[in-house]
Amino acid sequence: MIRPILHYPDPRLRQAAEPVAQVDDDVRKLVDDMAETMYAAPGVGLAAPQIGEGKRIFIMDVAKEDEPSDLRVFINPEIVERHGEIAWEEGCLSFPGAREEITRAERIRVRALDRDGKTFEMVFEGLAAVAVQHENDHLDGKLMIDHLSLIRRRLLHREMSKIAASKRRETKDDVAAE
Repeated sequence: MIRPILHYPDPRLRQAAEPVAQVDDDVRKLVDDMAETMYAAPGVGLAAPQIGEGKRIFIMDVAKEDEPSDLRVFINPEIVERHGEIAWEEGCLSFPGAREEITRAERIRVRALDRDGKTFEMVFEGLAAVAVQHENDHLDGKLMIDHLSLIRRRLLHREMSKIAASKRRETKDDVAAE
């Protein structure tokens, strides 16, 4: 099921997610909904808080268009090592249309549970490392806007607030028309 994606400045995006106590059918159903939502958006990653679920889960698929899908599931992830630095132009499904250059670790090691509840550890570099860090930030209530300079943060905040206000007006107009 495709779920609505929360957009900044929705305050729910700032709430830290809770650890998943047990990987069960409900968690797997949430992961399936997240995948369907991410691919429909389309995006390369999605964290549970972005669809209003306060669980420490994110997914990503950074396969290129000409490659087969490579969906990865991270439950209760923990970044255990960070190396180097890379600047990458990032987008975010919760910041529609925004693209910002953000500096993150170039290479990381992450430990998490997969969709079956089995622990795994992997090393990621480049785009995959950036995506893991970006999505993991969502689990802590941290957003890409938090990585920007004060001026850039203010500009992006204004831009996203205008979009949100416009959507609220459209929704009110739609309700009034019914």
